[in-house]
Amino acid sequence: MANLDLSKYGIVGDFEIVHNPSYETLFQDEMNPANEGFEKAKLTKSGATAVYTGKFTGRSPKDKYFVKDDVTKDTLWWDGTINRPCSKEAFNYCKGRVTTQLSKAKKLYVVDTFCGTNEDTRLKVRFIMEVAWQAHFVTNMFIRPSHYELAHYGEPDFVCLNGSKTTNDKWQEHGLNSENFTLFDLTEKMQVIGGTWYGGEMKKGIFALMNYYLPLRGIASMHCSANVGKDGDVAIFFGLSGTGKTTLSADPKRFLIGDDEHGWDDNGVFNYEGGCYAKTVNLSEENEPDIWRAIRRDALLENVAVDDEGNIDFSDISTTENTRVSYPIYHISKIVLPSRAGHAKKIIYLSADAFGVLPPVSILDNNQAQYHFLCGFTSKLAGTERGITEPVPSFSPAFGEAFLTVHPTIYAQRLAEKMEQHNAKAYLVNTGWNGTGKRISLKDTRAIIDAIIDGSIEEAETIHIPIMNLTVPAKLNNVSDILDPRSTYADKSEWEAKAKKLAAMYIENFKQYTDTDAAKALIPSGPQLD
Repeated sequence: MANLDLSKYGIVGDFEIVHNPSYETLFQDEMNPANEGFEKAKLTKSGATAVYTGKFTGRSPKDKYFVKDDVTKDTLWWDGTINRPCSKEAFNYCKGRVTTQLSKAKKLYVVDTFCGTNEDTRLKVRFIMEVAWQAHFVTNMFIRPSHYELAHYGEPDFVCLNGSKTTNDKWQEHGLNSENFTLFDLTEKMQVIGGTWYGGEMKKGIFALMNYYLPLRGIASMHCSANVGKDGDVAIFFGLSGTGKTTLSADPKRFLIGDDEHGWDDNGVFNYEGGCYAKTVNLSEENEPDIWRAIRRDALLENVAVDDEGNIDFSDISTTENTRVSYPIYHISKIVLPSRAGHAKKIIYLSADAFGVLPPVSILDNNQAQYHFLCGFTSKLAGTERGITEPVPSFSPAFGEAFLTVHPTIYAQRLAEKMEQHNAKAYLVNTGWNGTGKRISLKDTRAIIDAIIDGSIEEAETIHIPIMNLTVPAKLNNVSDILDPRSTYADKSEWEAKAKKLAAMYIENFKQYTDTDAAKALIPSGPQLD
């Protein structure tokens, strides 16, 4: 262990190196009574450990930057909001702050992982940090190499230095957003983090890299969960945080491939990760039994209320609504290992509509599938990003705008190619609200997913929903009378007014893509205001 040379990263000091720690080692270090502040972990009665992540209980997207240089200037999507440029000088200064902080540590954790199941496309990612539970987090979330693979690991493809205890005192001089930072240099192949303890910056940072490298190689890179049936039928679930990707893909009737990030190549759908990262707000054994059972030893709870006796209160959102648990994927009993399967036949777009306009399920044709993928309408749910305290309607292309690193149309093109090659069918599923003022029940949504998977939705009579220009089934087995969203309103004119408002938002949003004839041809497939 001690032979690992960290000086090549600028880390030099009298510290102990714990290289690829076991779960037992991490548990003992998390429970060390000498831990202070946010390094402390609590042991819960479930066996899982629980931590708090400070003022950052979600990602801080305004603090994410990429070095703009010869590698990235013509390939990265420089939209100015999702992907902001920074100078090499700013990166080097922040890297220096992080390496100085890490050099002062008594103990450093070095975790070597894979991102991506397939050997020809996976990234070897090395994480270096001084906080035990952060090492635990990446051990959960990324693919754990075998002993043989570690022996032949060699040099990593990418390195993440997490200096959560340090900040950038020259952020204004560097033209950055704040003293906190998560910066990427794709020439040096390094991410540096400072000022935030939130584990998701590491997870989503590496996802952004896969979203850069794979589409440029002609591979679909997707913010989605995926599962497979006993007959090999694959379904993928697109959606932003809180829309149900993790919950709905953890189906006891099917086998989980992964819950958040996947690629789709010539061989099929494959997972990027080795774990799951589930929201736990109001978690119950009755509604989400697989996730409930996954919260045991080696799972890591974030910002969940835990009392001094170790009792967990999943209904307590006093810290954040974005309470989370990470766990290795094998904590789910029905999984595929390695985490990959064949080509997808069912493509499900999950949207949490805060307006209460969208039907619980819509059957999309190929043009509608492209249109709604580029729109990616949903509501950002409270807590998933800093400053989001209530649902905010938003459009997120590819259902993952915050993690896109090439132009959104490239992701749509890659997905459309795969869907056409393999005759895949797309559906838009609203897991949000309707005219009752309540969120659509998980029971109804699960029954809708069942109808999509078993194909019975294609046999149902359909009705056309005006304004939104969507086709919906009139009736489905085990689904209550909510399929026509207008029927959930006491006054249908209220739905119509809301629908016109939402349709106008769709139309305005889509204008950004109409600089090509191909995108213009999709306009009739979207909402229409006559």
